[in-house]
Amino acid sequence: MHHRTKGTGVNPLRRDADRTRTHMHAAFSLTCLLAVIAGFALGRAAWTDGHRTAENLARHRQTVTATTVGETTYRAGDHPTSRPVTVAAATWHYPSQRPHTESIPVPAGTRHGDTVRLWVDGNGNAAAAPPSQADVALNAMGIGIGALAGIVLAGGALVAVRLRIVDARSARSWESEWAGVEPLWSGRLRPGQGAGDD
Repeated sequence: MHHRTKGTGVNPLRRDADRTRTHMHAAFSLTCLLAVIAGFALGRAAWTDGHRTAENLARHRQTVTATTVGETTYRAGDHPTSRPVTVAAATWHYPSQRPHTESIPVPAGTRHGDTVRLWVDGNGNAAAAPPSQADVALNAMGIGIGALAGIVLAGGALVAVRLRIVDARSARSWESEWAGVEPLWSGRLRPGQGAGDD
């Protein structure tokens, strides 16, 4: 046994299944490292892109003062799970004093004749506010964390499946080897063996 291990550093008691398990654990560690790198890269890219988009929208949108010309009502949200939105008809002038009248979201309790701040696009139509820094950061974090989690889960699932296959093969090999050794070790007769047989 000494000549088989001398200078190689290989443990003769270490089975192929043990080596495969070690490789699988190392592969999962590498997958986790790559997931962190990919998550960071995708999050950073999403932050840069979102920041650029928000700046572009901010350049093309303005805030104006709108005056309500009707009573507030409730409008269903954009999604089935969204809460109702308080809206009122309002009028404003933009650009070059061009008048606009439209139903816009207003704070609850707004009365006829109240003024509200409103974001408009280059044509003066009501528009959503540009994303804030917090919105951009949350979106970038969501993308980065989602990518990290997805890669780790996919890698973990593949490693788990591979380890189950290795364990099943190892168990079958162990049973086969034990079937040949156990009768000699225990002194129990094998099927078809007589008392005087060696």
